[in-house]
Amino acid sequence: QEQGGRGGAAGRNADRDLDAVCALFAAAARAEERVGGRGALNFLEELDAQDIAGDTIAPRALRPDAVRLMTAHRAKGLQWRLVVVAGVQEGLWPDLRRRGSLLEPDRIGRDGLAEPLTPGAMLAEERRLFYVAATRAADRLVVTAVKAAAEDGDQPSRFLTELGVEPRDVTARPRRPLSVSALVAELRATTVDPAATPGLREAAAERLAELAALRDDEGVPLVPAAHPHRWWGLYEPTRSEVPLRDRDRPVALSGSALHQLATACSLQWFLGREVRAEPPATAAQGFGNVVHVLADEVASGGTPADLSVLLERLDSVWDSLAFDAPWKSRQERENARAALERFLRWHVMERDLGRETAATEHDFDVTLEAGGHQVRVRGSMDRVERGPDGRAYVVDFKTGRSKPTAAEVERHPQLAVYQLAVREGALDGVEGFEGRPEPGGAELVQLRIGAPRREGGDELPAVQRQPALSSGDGDGEWVGELLADAAGRVLDERFTPSPGRHCDTCSFRGACSARPEGRHIVE
Repeated sequence: QEQGGRGGAAGRNADRDLDAVCALFAAAARAEERVGGRGALNFLEELDAQDIAGDTIAPRALRPDAVRLMTAHRAKGLQWRLVVVAGVQEGLWPDLRRRGSLLEPDRIGRDGLAEPLTPGAMLAEERRLFYVAATRAADRLVVTAVKAAAEDGDQPSRFLTELGVEPRDVTARPRRPLSVSALVAELRATTVDPAATPGLREAAAERLAELAALRDDEGVPLVPAAHPHRWWGLYEPTRSEVPLRDRDRPVALSGSALHQLATACSLQWFLGREVRAEPPATAAQGFGNVVHVLADEVASGGTPADLSVLLERLDSVWDSLAFDAPWKSRQERENARAALERFLRWHVMERDLGRETAATEHDFDVTLEAGGHQVRVRGSMDRVERGPDGRAYVVDFKTGRSKPTAAEVERHPQLAVYQLAVREGALDGVEGFEGRPEPGGAELVQLRIGAPRREGGDELPAVQRQPALSSGDGDGEWVGELLADAAGRVLDERFTPSPGRHCDTCSFRGACSARPEGRHIVE
């Protein structure tokens, strides 16, 4: 108990030994209840005869047509036509390591405790055990081992040379993995192979039917994958009886949803936003939320633009974020400090340029016409600033580790949606604007990424600007096309995967037919 409480490798071994003692006592209690006292040696002999320790009093009956899997000790006195002795590796067979356990059962004898076996005696005992395993075969014996190319890798046991047969090296891969699932896959492929003869295809189908009909004693299928009802890709895609969106009502989208649907991956949007199958929020998302909140407090005047005050607020919530390791928490804490420093310098610089903060975390809800669809755009603008020209400039703070290219920013759907929302009245009634302002442009402020040297260097955040979308010359029509396409995808329920950089951080790669790890779903 003392060793177990100290933890570490010794503690784990102590826990294992204590578990073994408790299991021994539990087995003894079951034996006492079943047959009464028969003596310790009879009890130990009964335990030694068991294949697997069982919890039930009545042992299960053996299937006569099943393959038996057991240790060499348990095979004593039994015989089969075919026996496979697998994994005959040097270091495993013979295993000359001293068996150390709390009870030391190898030393228990009729005359008391025996002396520990010498290496020579252990080798002889291992050789006798291998002889027992090899002589269980009446007609055919198969012995397998692995031989690595390097001498310091896995090597076959020395006992192989004592069989009197030269071992045969098998270097080629088997025609298929030696498993039931691989057999089913090959039979399925043969049934639909146009190059296969009709007789071969029929034979494959008959064999699949035989496998599908196999049941255990309780009626449970032994090879359920052999039945066509379990095969993916045989049926036409189904549609839900309940539509995802009512066609008589506007399609509700956010700026980020438009970005995913139109330029990233519509399947990722559907699984993450509609099915809500996204995993719980990560520490990176917590990082972004904290920085966004502190930036909003400074911009709204709730917290002074003082780094020490912001760091104190940061420390008050930082420990609630879950990181994989303490060093990762410390590293991200420094990144958060650098991001806040960049924000404060940018915040002051923007004031010097003559732009004033008009709103922070401004919610908007406007309905737009796009390609015959009514699209209801909802969201929140991190920051809205009023320029000397009276125009509205939308700022979106980013805390990711990468940034889009200049060409991607020029056609950035989320920024363009913000500008369209401004044009359609998202800022109506905001103090400081006379009437409905025109959009002056939108910006991504990358708080985690420093600016290029020519723009101020690492002490300032990288700022990426999208030009203003004017209303008179048709500028911004591409945004309407994106909105129409996104609305059409949602209404028609067309969510096809689109591989790209976003795949690196996608949570659904294991179920995506466009990724190698998920392609097995439909193939």
